[in-house]
Amino acid sequence: MKTAVVVLNWNTERLLKAFLPGVAASCGPETELVVADSGSSDGSLEYVKGSLPQVRTVALGENLGFAGGYNRVLGMTEAEYFVLLNSDVEVSPGWLEPLVEYMDTHPGCGVCAPKLHALVKDGESFRRTSIFEYAGAAGGYIDRFGFPFCRGRVLSRTEEDSGQYDGGPGSVLWVSGACMMVRSSLWRALGGFDGRFFAHMEEIDFCWRARLQGFDVVCLPGSTVWHLGGGTLAAGSPVKLGLNFRNNLLMLENNLPSTVGAGRARCIIRQRMLIDLAAAAAYLLKGRPKLCKAVLSAHRDYRRLRRTGPGGKASVRGCWNKCIILQAVLRGNGIFKYLRRYENSY
Repeated sequence: MKTAVVVLNWNTERLLKAFLPGVAASCGPETELVVADSGSSDGSLEYVKGSLPQVRTVALGENLGFAGGYNRVLGMTEAEYFVLLNSDVEVSPGWLEPLVEYMDTHPGCGVCAPKLHALVKDGESFRRTSIFEYAGAAGGYIDRFGFPFCRGRVLSRTEEDSGQYDGGPGSVLWVSGACMMVRSSLWRALGGFDGRFFAHMEEIDFCWRARLQGFDVVCLPGSTVWHLGGGTLAAGSPVKLGLNFRNNLLMLENNLPSTVGAGRARCIIRQRMLIDLAAAAAYLLKGRPKLCKAVLSAHRDYRRLRRTGPGGKASVRGCWNKCIILQAVLRGNGIFKYLRRYENSY
């Protein structure tokens, strides 16, 4: 099989009913569509088996998270390219072909993805927008402290897509796991996602590791999908916040030593942890003790899970030696124009 499009599901029957038929209709004869279910109790698996018999279903039996679930199901899947696709993504006919074509003609590319636009709830249905979606927009970078930002999204601010990133394939540090294509050979060589992450930032870590192995990571403007986002954990969830803080540190531990050297990596991680503690104090002062506790728990879990990253040093595109938070505050709505002006410098 040329391509396997794999949807990892956990109790999202309503989203599968809304979006999976469109995904199935877009898959040609060289594409296998797979739904892996993480022990759902809402009838998700029964819906797929009864309504879309052409879809291969895999019952994982338990919730292994985004990282563990994909590691498990992709270990059972044979294809040249894997597409990881969220259950809350809506596609259009022809979305997949530009990704396959680019991978076929660019053997140095290990990961590619479409642009991600926001999908919004509109009564009982969903409405597509031309606004970049928070999770990945047009591909992303990280700043000197590991904070991710995107072409089209900085902190919580997003841009409208007016073609400003359509000049050609965008070489970036990472793309969103909501919809990304990976060479199966690279996936296996890197051991898939880091299972310690469970969920959140595992795709950034994976893309960074791919970059360190010399592979390109690209966002393709010729393909667009629409992402609802927030289907599993709400933005203000302490669990989600804790995963993001913990996994960001694990990601730095994995990759910074090979990017900037071991000594500087340790210094940056210590600085990042101080920034986190300042954020925890701010949550406490704002009367949000659960979020403060989530940050402190994230640091505790990081210390428990951490392991020494590799040594050496490699030049990796996409790591910006400035603080995105400070630049966003200083430049306000001009931040996107500023980042586009200097994009080739990081």
